[in-house]
Amino acid sequence: MIDLFHVPEGGPYLLSHSVGCLPRSARAALDEGYLAPWQDTGGAAWGPWLDTIERFRSAIGGLIGAEISEIAPQQSVSAALFSLLSGLRPAKGRNRIVMSEQAFPTVGYVAQGLERLGFETVLIPAAQSPGDAATWERHIDDRVAAVVAMHVHSNTGITSPIVEIAALARRHGALSIVDVAQSAGILPVSPRDWGVDAVIGSSVKWLCGGPGAAWLWLRSEVTATIEPLDLGWFGHEDPFEFDIRSFRHAADASRFQGGSPSIAPFALAAAGIETLRAIGQDTVLRHNRTCISAFEEAVNRPIDMHGRGGTLCLLFDDVETLRQTLAPGDFRYDVRGQCLRASFHAWNTVDEARRLGQAIAEARLDFRLAEQRVVARSV
Repeated sequence: MIDLFHVPEGGPYLLSHSVGCLPRSARAALDEGYLAPWQDTGGAAWGPWLDTIERFRSAIGGLIGAEISEIAPQQSVSAALFSLLSGLRPAKGRNRIVMSEQAFPTVGYVAQGLERLGFETVLIPAAQSPGDAATWERHIDDRVAAVVAMHVHSNTGITSPIVEIAALARRHGALSIVDVAQSAGILPVSPRDWGVDAVIGSSVKWLCGGPGAAWLWLRSEVTATIEPLDLGWFGHEDPFEFDIRSFRHAADASRFQGGSPSIAPFALAAAGIETLRAIGQDTVLRHNRTCISAFEEAVNRPIDMHGRGGTLCLLFDDVETLRQTLAPGDFRYDVRGQCLRASFHAWNTVDEARRLGQAIAEARLDFRLAEQRVVARSV
């Protein structure tokens, strides 16, 4: 599997939760889907370029078991969430957007920006675990317009009970939205099985697709009820009608595409997703858990990954000693607050996982699994 990726030189690369490694097929995909049509045909490149967008939509559809018509390419998760939430109309007594304080900050920023339209942002306190369905039940009621849940939380690795959240939202007439940026590519993402209304995701992490190629999946049954404020000709029912006085939303998820799409990011991202699917996402997850088991054995400590994503999120009291301990092995990881984040993907080996555990064990560093959000400062 390692032969399918360009792995940066140095020690073990454990940052797939941040930026996945570049697939070896990516350069050819970029040339075929973006550069060659431009070079060879100039303005006629739009035909092949739009084929590249469709290739990306098809790749996402295959990954999550969805129809292409339900998928809208997006520049970022933030853009996807804004486009979706801006299409709701807050009503008196139903204007709340609920999320955990442990959510990735960008979703909170988007919600706060929409307060000028009449929404109210409700943050579930970080001390209340987003992995517990009872936490969500305490905060979802008939005043809620939308619920935004992380499938996997970036600072703890904890998963949210998505099926239960979707059911709660549906019971109270709220839209259910799931952010899968930290799970797509390592955990199964099944919107229909979950019963959610929308999913937003990114390609830059476990999908190894680079930045700029996010996406929105929207349940087709609710598409016609949401009219985004972010309009553009690619969200038009007929983009090539060219009548400035007549805008009609596309009938499917294309209504969320906005203006002219960037092509290069989606050419790269399609290559990443296709590489992952060729390996098999279930194969990557099994390998991830095998590596974590090797780490567990090396540190001689139980590591319970039940209800967690693919990233080891470990809290250390002495972060400076941790850095000094791992420096000789040139491990590539990151730290947020006191939390070490390390991820094992297809290019990692069991020996690398074992070496990470041995280094920590030999230094007698104490740690615990992260359970709550840590005040974040990236290192």
